[in-house]
Order: sequence, then C-alpha cells, then structure tokens
Amino acid sequence: MTFDTTGGAATGEASAAPVCPRHPGTVSYVRCQRCERPVCPACQRPAAVGVQCVDCVREQGRSVRAPRTPFGGRVTSARPVVTQSIIGICAVAFLLQWTRPGLTDRLSFLPYEAVAEPYRFLTAAFVHSPSFLPHILLNLYALWMLGPYLEQLLGPVRFAALYLVSALGSSVSILLLASPEGDTWVTHTVGASGAVFGLFSAIVILNRRLGRDSSAVIGVIVVNLAFGFWPGLGISWQGHLGGLVTGALVSLALSVRAPDGTATAVARRTQLQVAGLAGVLVLLVVLTVLKVVTVPSGLLA
Repeated sequence: MTFDTTGGAATGEASAAPVCPRHPGTVSYVRCQRCERPVCPACQRPAAVGVQCVDCVREQGRSVRAPRTPFGGRVTSARPVVTQSIIGICAVAFLLQWTRPGLTDRLSFLPYEAVAEPYRFLTAAFVHSPSFLPHILLNLYALWMLGPYLEQLLGPVRFAALYLVSALGSSVSILLLASPEGDTWVTHTVGASGAVFGLFSAIVILNRRLGRDSSAVIGVIVVNLAFGFWPGLGISWQGHLGGLVTGALVSLALSVRAPDGTATAVARRTQLQVAGLAGVLVLLVVLTVLKVVTVPSGLLA
C-alpha cells in the first residue's frame, strides 16, 4: 500500500493513468463511445454522441454498404467525370487533327482497313471532320446534354461501357452495310454521333424501366435518323443505325435491377449485366467475322 501527501491511501492500480492503445505514451481520459477504450486527440473522430476511435470508425465503414445508382453503379461524385473526359479527348483530338496532317485518315473508320487496323473501330468515335466545325460542336453538345443524366443513372463504369460499345457497334454497322465493290468500302467515317445514338437508345430504355417519359427523345431520334438519309449531307446513316441498335442492346443488359437490394441480389445483378455486355461484344465480333469472310480476296488491306 502507498500513501499520498495528505495521508490518504490509494492503490497502485487506481493511480495508473489511462493511455491510448494506439499511442501508449499518450495519456487520455476521453473514451470511445463504442468500444470504451481511451482515445487520444490524434485518434478521436467526431460521432453523433461524443467521439469514436479510428478503429471503430474503420470497422463501421466496412459494414456500411456503398450507395448505388438505380442500375447498380457506384455513386462517386456529382461531376460527370466520364462525360467530361470523353468531351476532353474529342477536343484534344480535334486540335491535333489541325496540327498533324494525316491524323484524321489514320484514326477514322475505313472498311478496307478494318481487319489490318482494328483500332479504327473505336478511334473513329473520337475524331471529327476538321473542315466542318459544326460536326464536333453538335456531337459534343448532344453528349453534354445526354451524358451527365445517364452517368448518374448507371455510374461511371457502366456509362463508359455503354458509350464505347455503342461506338464499336456503329463502326461494325458501317462495315456490315458497306459494299466491297462500292465507294463506301473506301470512304472514311469519323464522329461521335454513332455513340451518341447509343445514348439516345439508353435514355428511352432506362427511362421506361424507371417509369419515366421519353416521348421527346423518341422524336429527336426519328428526326436525326431521317437527316442521315438526306442526299448530299454526307451523314453516315449506317453508323447512326448501328449505334442506336447497339446502345439498345447494351441498355437492355444494364437495365437489370436487384429486386430486394440484398447483397446476393446485387451481386447477381452485376453478373447478369457483365454477361449481357459480353454477349453484345461477342455478337459484334461474330458479325464482323461473317462479313470479312465474304469479302473477295484483295479488297482488304
């Protein structure tokens, strides 16, 4: 037994000051409201009542389910990052087209070069006609009008997949509908409009899935498709049609929803969405191969 200066008795156990488990050299009389261990100022995190230690906060974070969009995408930020990135890439590519002669022809889609240079299936959606400024302005305006809304519904990853696969489907459609003996076989095609038509399809299908009205969008689709058949405008109706159909298929795959929101249902939904996207990609590859094998020898680079 020990004695203090006033003569009062105190046990050694009672006189030991509490210390923070993470910082044993730091005395702390404040305790975590969850685990009740001492917590020093460096390890304190504000809670609804009092404070919690960093370990309890981390454990709670692992148990809280991340917020999801209506179709399973992860909610990240309010900014449409993917939409802005696509617009930025198109803008930079447009500037490079002005400063690097021949870049447009190297990145455009050309049925004759489709097999030898398959990257053209996607790069064509990021370059535009350098001699016609309204081409890029109209496409990027449409992308800015449609992209943020769809990115909010789908999440960034699913939205990026929708855009890229729609762009791919647009090029595949141009290949399928081009005649190896005609001018379309050696005609360069550029522009994001095929992918944008895929976004049009997505708005109609996803809004319908959510019970929202899309009648105005349907009217825009009909008018823009009609312009593609107007003589002398040089618009690739084949690319527009391909993007529209491919976007519809991708949207149907992504429109699967988890009925009860449980972890099992969410995981099952993701599996079905991935399988649907894979199915669309396989279909596009098969159609491309079937077209290529029918092309006479010497008409492919």
